[in-house]
Amino acid sequence: MISLEKLTTYAKQTGFIYQGSELYGGLANTWDYGPLGSLLKNNIKKAWLKKFHDENRYNVLLDSSILMNSQVWVASGHVGGFSDPLTECKFCNTRHRADKLIEEHTNFTVNPSSWTNDELHKYLMDNQVGCPNCGKVGWTEIRAFNLMFKTSQGVTESAGNTVYLRPETAQGIFINFKNIQRTTRRKVPFGVCQVGKSFRNEITPGNFIFRTREFEQMELEFFCKPGTEIEWFNYWRNYCINWLKDLGLKQENLQLHDHDPKELSHYSNATTDILFNFPWGFDELWGIASRTNFDLNAHQTQSKESLEYLDPETNERYLPYVVEPSVGVERLLMAFLTQAYEEETLADGQIREVLKIHPALAPYQVAILPLIKKRHEEKSLELLEIVSKFTQTTYDETQNIGKRYRRQDQIGTPLCITVDDETLEQNTVTVRFRDTMLQEKVAVADLQAFIQKHVSF
Repeated sequence: MISLEKLTTYAKQTGFIYQGSELYGGLANTWDYGPLGSLLKNNIKKAWLKKFHDENRYNVLLDSSILMNSQVWVASGHVGGFSDPLTECKFCNTRHRADKLIEEHTNFTVNPSSWTNDELHKYLMDNQVGCPNCGKVGWTEIRAFNLMFKTSQGVTESAGNTVYLRPETAQGIFINFKNIQRTTRRKVPFGVCQVGKSFRNEITPGNFIFRTREFEQMELEFFCKPGTEIEWFNYWRNYCINWLKDLGLKQENLQLHDHDPKELSHYSNATTDILFNFPWGFDELWGIASRTNFDLNAHQTQSKESLEYLDPETNERYLPYVVEPSVGVERLLMAFLTQAYEEETLADGQIREVLKIHPALAPYQVAILPLIKKRHEEKSLELLEIVSKFTQTTYDETQNIGKRYRRQDQIGTPLCITVDDETLEQNTVTVRFRDTMLQEKVAVADLQAFIQKHVSF
């Protein structure tokens, strides 16, 4: 398993992820996604939308606003209750989340998510939990720290102009439930998919891109009839796990953590976390929650507008229950990179860096390589123009062919197509496979079908 330090270095050197604002000394916990990282993020989102929207008859799509009426967040409980337990080291004055300190101190064998602030503080002191920064034991009383970024809309700053950067995409779906149901004429059960940015002013972000203040969510809110939610909860939990496995995550790197009833959030009657074996151990990758009708009920109460659904078969009115699978794009990207990166010792003793990522996720599915630039460049560029119309393609003509193969292995390109003299004479190319390094002759006329067979998802 690749170390966190090695992963961070690899991501920067290859153009997956750069430090945010690096030119000006950086901005803590911000990251820019380079040429390869941008493509990988887009491919992850495409794969999610394909599975959860395109291939699923129940679900429709939404793109809601990042800025919403502040009453949305009052109703959802984020203004009054969306906070982390903040404590400060009395010796070095660094701030930390008390619950995370306890989890890390116990190697995640204790879950303090439902503890009071007094219980958290007592545990820190009784168990001599040291500061991660200076190692000393001494913690201030714990206070709630609201995680939402606040700003003002308009030319003046006042309480009436306060707006928030959304801390989750889900609420945009809930407040549009009535609009979506009316305009699509959907019958319950149905779901709404959304991909978009969210923002949380985390106290202790870190572990590279695992926990950041700006992140991208892929969320599904699935509306169903009360009493059927656990059946649908199990359906979507299996659906998510199977999707991860289809994209190459190994069973031994995945675990399911079913929340004990005492651990459940106030709005949930069932929650499962899908954990992945990150460089520091198993941690949350994906959360699947049965949220009951908490959100719809809260918005109905706050807005004084009915959000009830009229069942056309029973003529019954009710607030649907909701099952929510929610995953961060960045955590998925990190999981795929963590598992896919390998260093192989070849027969000649050389070390080959290779990213054995699923072909559908790879930044480039195909690399076009002229064997000799002077003789094969024109034909290679013609081929590039053709192939790039149906798959993500790159072109490389610098240094010898062996070094070019190694570069493509390092960034995960599954197929390298070499244009040589036989291409000019017989209209065939040599296709090299990333994982095995084996080669195969393919007629140019058959190339599109051949490529799509090997990179499709």
